[in-house]
Amino acid sequence: MKLLVVDDEKLIRDVIKEYAEAEGYSVVEASDGNEAITAIEKNPEIDLIIMDIMMPKLDGYSTCKEIFKIRKYPTIMLSARKEEYDKLYGFDLGIDDYVTKPFSPKELMARVKAVLLRNNSISDDVYKYKDLEVNYKAHSVKIEGKEIKLTPKEYELLVNFIKNEGIALSREQLLSSVWGYDFFGDDRTVDTHIKMLRNSLGKYRDLIVTVRSLGYKYETNK
Repeated sequence: MKLLVVDDEKLIRDVIKEYAEAEGYSVVEASDGNEAITAIEKNPEIDLIIMDIMMPKLDGYSTCKEIFKIRKYPTIMLSARKEEYDKLYGFDLGIDDYVTKPFSPKELMARVKAVLLRNNSISDDVYKYKDLEVNYKAHSVKIEGKEIKLTPKEYELLVNFIKNEGIALSREQLLSSVWGYDFFGDDRTVDTHIKMLRNSLGKYRDLIVTVRSLGYKYETNK
């Protein structure tokens, strides 16, 4: 799993990275809010954000507001400020936890595990919607009990949509998360594979909704 660590103090980033990598996480770093937004755009598969509040250029709260417009990521706030107002404001924004500085790196990693467990929307082995079934371990998809054949990219697209149900994903985000950031292609690649995926899903083709001038989203509550 991949963490984004955002703090203007390199020493703090280094400590968090050392402990996170010891726990098996990979780490992407950013030294301010603008770098964090860019990092998310380049790494939409980020699983959790550790975000400092007091930073130059763009503070942690403002950064979270911008990032959450892209997708609601599990987030732990770091701050030397211990006032109740700051914590409540963060929770109102949608953060998951608030850790005050100085902090124990071991405790922070324990909080990371707890937040990820609460937020892992596909922690079960099987996803079901009516008689649509996706088995993550088997990489199989069934409708009415019959397995349907998806190409690897169609399958990755479907899982990506399910993980982000109700969230509009741009073509650029889908290209980055499914094909990789360095993929040499354009929006037509996404559109072509979406068309193929819809055809494969048959009666469930309308679960993938076109979002005008942006991309697509997966929606079961319509």
